[in-house]
Amino acid sequence: MEDRELYTKILGIERPWLIERVELKMGDGQVHVYLAHAEDWQWACARCGAECGLYDHQPERQWRHLDTCQYETILHAPVPRSNCPAHGPLVVQLPWAEPSSRFTALFEALAISWLRAASQQAVAGKLKLTWDEIHNIMERAVKRGLERRQAEPLTYLGVDEKAYRKGHRYLTIVNDLERSRVLYVAPERKQSSLDQFWPTLSLEQRAGIKAVAMDMWEPYVASARAHLEDGASKIVFDKFHIAQHLGNAVDKVRRREHKSLLAEGDDFLKGSKYDWLRHPANFARKQWRAFQTLRESALQTARAWALKETAMCLFHYHYRGPAENHFRRWFFWATHSRLQPMIAVARMLKQHLANILTYCKHRITNAASESINSKIQWIKYTARGFRNQQNFINAIYFHCGGLDLSPT
Repeated sequence: MEDRELYTKILGIERPWLIERVELKMGDGQVHVYLAHAEDWQWACARCGAECGLYDHQPERQWRHLDTCQYETILHAPVPRSNCPAHGPLVVQLPWAEPSSRFTALFEALAISWLRAASQQAVAGKLKLTWDEIHNIMERAVKRGLERRQAEPLTYLGVDEKAYRKGHRYLTIVNDLERSRVLYVAPERKQSSLDQFWPTLSLEQRAGIKAVAMDMWEPYVASARAHLEDGASKIVFDKFHIAQHLGNAVDKVRRREHKSLLAEGDDFLKGSKYDWLRHPANFARKQWRAFQTLRESALQTARAWALKETAMCLFHYHYRGPAENHFRRWFFWATHSRLQPMIAVARMLKQHLANILTYCKHRITNAASESINSKIQWIKYTARGFRNQQNFINAIYFHCGGLDLSPT
């Protein structure tokens, strides 16, 4: 079989294209495949699809293809322009590559599959590409994935923030809680950051949203209220953020009491920090028995821990009335505990109680968002940082957006 026939079959070349010649450059470790086309061909207009004659050619271009054994394979071809009566001269769509790409579709598909599992630097090294080249492949993949995304029904959303770098640099991230995917990423964590998300949805999508899980960050609350019909009743303050506030309050009580006990020569609380913060379900039986002495003591920290655990029982209720009664009793206990950190948290929770109790109706949390955050943290770690914020945003969409990234 001649080399031209071999590469015609390997590359899937069909009329009007044909392989003119193949050159092997062993010193460079490359195979160069030169393509030409039939002269009597009607070209489809890239805009309207109408068949029309040839206008001219752009200068010869080249595309990196999948390697032939250990040799890089490079395609060469002059790019025709169609002479459309309606739209004028336009570059035709090539069957082996997408517009503006320096790589064939098959090569980009390989790079994308590798990028899902490894860092850009690692993939660039294996494919003998520069960082900019592999980054451009990822950027194009994200762009086409976002363009292909359909206006699917959305029921439950999660709004969260992610630290981009030190110095309170954040991103606002909107997640589809049912499909565990990122829908939208914006710089900062301002109201305007979230405001820009809602116009990306159709009216039917917005009307179909039943609830949005978020923390008690007022700019996010204001945005949801402004853009969702009856938005105030659709906000669900995330129970894990509430648990975090309660845990921080317990730790403040522990630190203050531990310092006081050490001054008296008592190290009873030494090494117990994470026991007070751990969820009871995460204790082994032996650990729970060992913790019993601490939690049943007369320590202020033990009372703060009991307040924390009792507050979280609020999320066991399915009806608003009993949940309100539970909170009212707990609030009285917390505000009369003489534990200032617990009093401060109790007052904060009372201020936001209406959207804490929406959990009784819409039992959603940002647990899926936290899972996505863990993946985003992996992205940051494997990349060893990003040159700019937009690169980081593209990486989030690439790995967490649930997008169709493959080239046509």
